[in-house]
Amino acid sequence: MKHSTNPQTRRGHRGGPARRIGRTLALVLPVVLVLSGTLAVTRVNWTGSPRNSVLTATDVTDADVSSKAVSRAPQDVLREQLMTELQDKNPGQVLTHLQQAVNSHPSLAQHCSSIARALGRAAVRIYGASRAQSYARPVCDTSFASGVLAAHS
Repeated sequence: MKHSTNPQTRRGHRGGPARRIGRTLALVLPVVLVLSGTLAVTRVNWTGSPRNSVLTATDVTDADVSSKAVSRAPQDVLREQLMTELQDKNPGQVLTHLQQAVNSHPSLAQHCSSIARALGRAAVRIYGASRAQSYARPVCDTSFASGVLAAHS
């Protein structure tokens, strides 16, 4: 029996599994690299503001929506304002402002507990559990303290 020295004749087809994998990688790898680079660029802080260090593609969409004067619920506006304030002021001051807002707008009372819990969780991220707990007081039925506890455990 005579054997051929030509690899294509010997295998009976062009390329094997390794060649197919190589072709697939050659097509897929550049796409993956471009997409990962694009995603990395959207995560760069282009604003120069250290407070909001990560800008994502969804943030751009949110900014476009809010600039179109889409009305937001008052409790969402208050929550956002207080969360921003928590970056610059201690939780005690922020809780005072929450209580003042609820006193001046009684319709916000039903949302007070959820806002206070969110502030408690955020305070733990900023100050740590024991220091955040030191600011707890009976605003909205001690919801701030329960938010601290939930974030700590």
